Amino acid sequence: MEKEVKKVEAKTPETPTLASSEVPNDVAQEKPAVHPQETKADESKAITLAEKTPEPVVKKASKGSIDRDVALAELEKEKSLSFIKAWEESEKSKAENKAQKKLSDVAAWENSQKAAVEAKLRKIEEQLEKKKADYAEKMKNKAALIHKQAEEKRAMVEARRGEERLKAEETAAKYRATGHAPKKLLGCF
Repeated sequence: MEKEVKKVEAKTPETPTLASSEVPNDVAQEKPAVHPQETKADESKAITLAEKTPEPVVKKASKGSIDRDVALAELEKEKSLSFIKAWEESEKSKAENKAQKKLSDVAAWENSQKAAVEAKLRKIEEQLEKKKADYAEKMKNKAALIHKQAEEKRAMVEARRGEERLKAEETAAKYRATGHAPKKLLGCF
């Protein structure tokens, strides 16, 4: 603000000197009468600006090119601020979009990894089910084989029993026919 005050002080003296040197005497006399008052007003208000430093005082202080310069400076400042705000919003939007893309990539990766793990689990479960079925079939086959072997052994025992009975009957018939008693009695004596 002090720079603006210095600019105001520097510009106001130049304007009356140019006007007085270029314009004829009649016109020059009228303008210097107006300009020195503005210069004095500017100087007194410039001092006030230096003491108070509010911006609205600068606007009310002068009406010429200085006011236009201040307005242009404010417009440039507003333009710059709006540009900065737009840039900030753009950067925030870019960051948000980038984060959303990363999050969707992470979610897609997570879903694909979960699907792969689930597929592997299903494959292992299928293999285990197949092994279980194969093992159950083997166990059934073993049980059937054991049953078959048991039946064969039973048949052999029955056949031997039948043979031994038949032999005992034949031997008993022989002893009856001869009238002799067997030498071994029940195998206990």
